[in-house]
Amino acid sequence: MSKQIGIPAWAFLVGASAAFVLSWSSGFIIAKIGTGEAPALTVLVWRYYIVGATLLLAIAARRFCRGALVFPAWRDIRPHLSIGLFAQFGYVLPIYLAVGAGVSSGTTALIDAIQPLLVATLVGPLLGIHVRALQWLGLVLGAVGVALIVAADLSAATSPTLAYFLPLAALASLVAATFQERRTSAHLSVFAMLSTHAAITLLALTLLAFLTGTLSPPNTPVFWLSTFLIALVPTLIAYALYWYLLDRLGIAALNALLFLVAPTTAVIGAVLFDEPFTLATLTGLVLGAAAVTLVIAPPRTRSSNSLPTGSAQSVAVPVSVPAVTSCGRDIDEDKVAS
Repeated sequence: MSKQIGIPAWAFLVGASAAFVLSWSSGFIIAKIGTGEAPALTVLVWRYYIVGATLLLAIAARRFCRGALVFPAWRDIRPHLSIGLFAQFGYVLPIYLAVGAGVSSGTTALIDAIQPLLVATLVGPLLGIHVRALQWLGLVLGAVGVALIVAADLSAATSPTLAYFLPLAALASLVAATFQERRTSAHLSVFAMLSTHAAITLLALTLLAFLTGTLSPPNTPVFWLSTFLIALVPTLIAYALYWYLLDRLGIAALNALLFLVAPTTAVIGAVLFDEPFTLATLTGLVLGAAAVTLVIAPPRTRSSNSLPTGSAQSVAVPVSVPAVTSCGRDIDEDKVAS
């Protein structure tokens, strides 16, 4: 009997988690570069034109590989129109406006990192999912780490005070999208979900840019390079990983990874833009790592006899989705696990 060769499931998830942190962090960094060349809305609308063109090419490639494509039913697409508006339009626009107003990329990410605590607070009453005591401890440690770094950064801030509320609006929008997606019975593949979200966001951004006179792009290499990178990494890669890991890890575990996005962005911002990196930043990084460890760590195994009927063992809500795709053909999860 031949031995099955593949990537261990845990290694695949660790790699996907690391890629998620880096790709999500890049959105804050590239946003600072892009908004230095053009208004935030101009950067965003052309970002989504590139995203739309990329997805159309992907659809054409899938049709070439598969032949006739089977499109999702309207009843499955309809809930994702509002989810897409919250997850992308309502999230990226406030983030870019904040960075464009002078809020540092690190601080924007750090304010956004409050999201995991908000999710864990709401996950029980809204979804009926149990959050363990160690996970609460991890979330509190992460919040303390974020608070330390934000406090240090605010002491040197020159941005308008109101600009710091924009990242709060962004995280509230993404939380709303996350809970709405978990409560809907409509299920789309990651590709179909990204395509739907990008399409509705592109329409909203185009209308807003047209009304505000910010649709025309500058003809500079830096603008187009940063816009292309924004379209590829934080939009396509990061959002695909977000929805994939949401299904595989669960809400609390996935959002705990956002605690690592904040210090990662702060470190990159310090290197590239000379943004402050102090002892508080380092402390926040350590606390963020501890928070993720506590939240993601699986519960201690117990015998089935010791578990009361109906008790919850984990916050994860697994949903079967394709692990990887190759030329439009789904590779089953057991091909990834050893």
